[in-house]
Amino acid sequence: MSAHGHRIVLIDTSSGRDALADRLRAKGYEVELAPDGATGAELALRSPPSAIIADLWMAGVSGIQVCRLIRSEPATCDVPVILRGESDDRRDRFWAARAGAVAYVSRAHASELLSAIESAIAGRTTEGEFFMQLAEGPKDIRDRIARHLDEALFESVIAAEVRALATSDSLELLQRRFARFLSQVCTYRWMALATKAPETADGTLSHVGLHHAPASRALARQEVTVALGLAPEVPIVHFEDEDAVTAAPDHSPVIRPIDFGDDLVGRIAVAPGKDPLDEALITLVARELSGPLKLAALAEEARRLANTDGLTRLMNRRAFLAAMQGELPRCDRHGYPIVFLLLDVDHFKSINDKRGHAAGDRVLSALGTTLTREMRICDLVARWGGEEFVVALTSTDGAGGQVTAERIRAAVEAMDVRAETGERIPVTVSLGLALRTSGESLDMVIDRADRAMYVAKSSGRNRVAGDS
Repeated sequence: MSAHGHRIVLIDTSSGRDALADRLRAKGYEVELAPDGATGAELALRSPPSAIIADLWMAGVSGIQVCRLIRSEPATCDVPVILRGESDDRRDRFWAARAGAVAYVSRAHASELLSAIESAIAGRTTEGEFFMQLAEGPKDIRDRIARHLDEALFESVIAAEVRALATSDSLELLQRRFARFLSQVCTYRWMALATKAPETADGTLSHVGLHHAPASRALARQEVTVALGLAPEVPIVHFEDEDAVTAAPDHSPVIRPIDFGDDLVGRIAVAPGKDPLDEALITLVARELSGPLKLAALAEEARRLANTDGLTRLMNRRAFLAAMQGELPRCDRHGYPIVFLLLDVDHFKSINDKRGHAAGDRVLSALGTTLTREMRICDLVARWGGEEFVVALTSTDGAGGQVTAERIRAAVEAMDVRAETGERIPVTVSLGLALRTSGESLDMVIDRADRAMYVAKSSGRNRVAGDS
């Protein structure tokens, strides 16, 4: 590659700068010497060179600051910068790379510098002279560098604040804490933080936290549904306070994906207030949110797996017992009735023996789906163990429990469960019902429901029996 026609700005504060400049000129380069970083940056911005060589550390404006300024200005963003240091120190190489330098060379390796220059300007063409108006020369350069440093510091603080959200151990806590943070650094009408369903690969969103002003609930929900293309069944958790503003929807929402490596883990959507948003800020927080969002999702998934029966997708026994520790005192405090149902699959051993355990698993899975469908949101359903299931009907008296139990019995009998051969597997259950009395322990009421269930079994199965 010919060096002729290639101009180099050499920023060198050492006594050997003239000798280096002469050596570069002997190779055919046009060299402009700069005694300090501010002067060198001014020369480069006034007329972008083919390459810049600068000392890594200099008094006043360092080579790292020069490099960052050159990288950030449109006129010089593609000008290669080579930084030089006193030694082949790993930390110096690291800082040079972070600043955006194309190479770092030790002062002792002149031949390595020449090779770096050739590699840096290979393929570059000498373009027409570019002139950038600099108001006050080196002073303007220092002001520009100070501004870029302030911006870098601001971005660093923002990134650190977002990464600190990684201590959130649930998605809802993360969404609430993020809303409090974001409302401090920008003004918006609403902000939505959505997570992707972990088992899907097509980006389907499974949970949305929506922050908005109290008066904007309906409009915010409508807008976020359209903006994110939400399915009707996706749950939206509302966070309402005055940190979000009430304003006319004059600007479109800013939407950014949240990627963890190659995996999409969520999306953020922010609707501006009266003024447009700083989209670079939203992009920054979306990038930094990936780690905290992934960790919160993993924590929730771990809790779900620990509390969920894998076959039926119902609560397991441990989760049900934990839920009752809070539910029973609430019933006693407010005088709410609660009914417990214990149900057992009739002739389940016969199903396993005659049709195989895979058929038994199909029956249990279908039963889990049926119970989920038949229950209210406030009711609690769990796999108690084996082919036994437990249901807690909150705020329900004995008569209401009897109606629900009969509805469950009929729904199970109507299930269409097929064996591998395609043959229908008839399924029925026997149910025991017990209405809890105030102050009664869970063990006592479950024991009564269990004894009632065995009455139903001994009376011919596929029926409901109760002690109330």
